[in-house]
Amino acid sequence: MTANQHTFGIAARNFKAYPDMPSARELVEYGVWVEELGYDSIWVWDHILLGVEPNFPIIDSLTALTAIAARTSRIQLGTGILVLPLRNPVALAKQLASMDDLSEGRLYMGMASGWYKREFDAVGIPFDKRGKLMDENLDIMRKLWTEHSVSGEYMRHNISKAVMYPKPKQSPLPILIGGYVDRVLKRAAINGDGWLTYFYTPEAFKRSWDKIRNFAAEGGKDPDTLKNASQLPIRVGPSREAVHDEMIDWLNKEWDFPSHSDCSRDSAIMGTVDECVAQLKEHLDAGVQKIIFVPYKYENEQVETIAREILPRLRSL
Repeated sequence: MTANQHTFGIAARNFKAYPDMPSARELVEYGVWVEELGYDSIWVWDHILLGVEPNFPIIDSLTALTAIAARTSRIQLGTGILVLPLRNPVALAKQLASMDDLSEGRLYMGMASGWYKREFDAVGIPFDKRGKLMDENLDIMRKLWTEHSVSGEYMRHNISKAVMYPKPKQSPLPILIGGYVDRVLKRAAINGDGWLTYFYTPEAFKRSWDKIRNFAAEGGKDPDTLKNASQLPIRVGPSREAVHDEMIDWLNKEWDFPSHSDCSRDSAIMGTVDECVAQLKEHLDAGVQKIIFVPYKYENEQVETIAREILPRLRSL
């Protein structure tokens, strides 16, 4: 598989709305199942605390991926996204290197600076410093993964001749940066290996992807080396009209659409297999490399229909 070949992943529901509780064991069995169905990757969400009324109980992202890695052999394992400033970068670098070794090089990390201030306050991380922490944490981890000895003074870390082995199986681990404002798109282009986005239409994706490629070129980086992934909600049914209202109701109840971003309900893939394939082709034509399906209510029937009827069509394009 080449670095930027089209691949197709599936989201796992490691969070639910209280009083429903996610099950770690069910997540592992789900990971085994979707690998058997032929998905290329599985992606989990990342928060420590989320919500008040309602709140959203969530299984730790890296715990879930580690367990799935131990039970699978082929499928890539990703976060969409991991809130990097909430983590100690030295400890995280060690954890991810070990996970990549366990999975034999299957980690594919999406990371972002975060948005939920209440969570930062509870963990004791300054919310207004999250951008700087994001950049510093990326720098610390990459150096620990690729250099024999690392020294440097950072905002929260004084690192002196730190030696971290074993290195990740992949050197370095691929990191996609999530976000939508220009400074974050530049971070994705320069400090990351590319971009991971959430519920974008093909037109919105292309606008931001063109910016990212331009930022890379301006920074002396080959834009063709950049990677991307797009998370897309989908519901397959008898027609677009037949599933539209229930799909939009689900999106309104369970998903966030920041008013100042290009995240949109219009990104939803809906309708018959033929209609869904046609809509998804527009995303591939816009430059999307990895499509990550977020199936309607995570229904098993949807997961199976996508795998059996849509993936073969997309792979033959």
